[in-house]
Amino acid sequence: MDTDAREPPEAGRRKSYHHGNLREALVEAARVLIEEKGPLGFTMAEAARAAGVSPAAPYRHFAGREELIEAVALQGFTLFAEQLERATEGGERAPLAAFTAAGNAYLDFARTYPGYYVAMFESGVAISANAQLNRMADRAMAVLRLSAERLSAHLPPAKRPPAGMVANHVWAFSHGVVELFGRGRPGSRAPYSAEEMLESGTAIYLRGLGLIP
Repeated sequence: MDTDAREPPEAGRRKSYHHGNLREALVEAARVLIEEKGPLGFTMAEAARAAGVSPAAPYRHFAGREELIEAVALQGFTLFAEQLERATEGGERAPLAAFTAAGNAYLDFARTYPGYYVAMFESGVAISANAQLNRMADRAMAVLRLSAERLSAHLPPAKRPPAGMVANHVWAFSHGVVELFGRGRPGSRAPYSAEEMLESGTAIYLRGLGLIP
């Protein structure tokens, strides 16, 4: 039998630590703990234990739990921005298709990576106070903003709604749908899916602005 298969999970994590991956191991451990317990439901000592290191080890990289959560949020925003960019094909898809794809990517991200999502949007982390977080959040928002600009390109300049406003409204709507169909699933009794609700609500909004027929 392969001796590696008999090693406890902690052994593998300690190997990663000794190879210089302590920060990454702690961020991943925190992501899982946030998913399981919420951003305020774990301690630095628990994160250290989950990563297979000593209680003092996390402080080599993070001043405390808040900084660790910020690191989780940063990693989440990076993945989130990449996912939105892929969904819209870098602005190459038709404007309405890109807008719809971005909304669906938002829902898919929240469903697939709840630990990241909570760290990003529900942990109270101060995005504007962290230059890296702010930059990556802007990168994600830029995808929606570009889609909004392309949707309004057929209108006279004076009649085009601010692209940033449209992007923020749809972002807020997407977040609301995530909450409705996420934890506790109060939307589970609805005769439509989260994607259908987001698509129909977005269409009504865009029609009201005169952006689509």
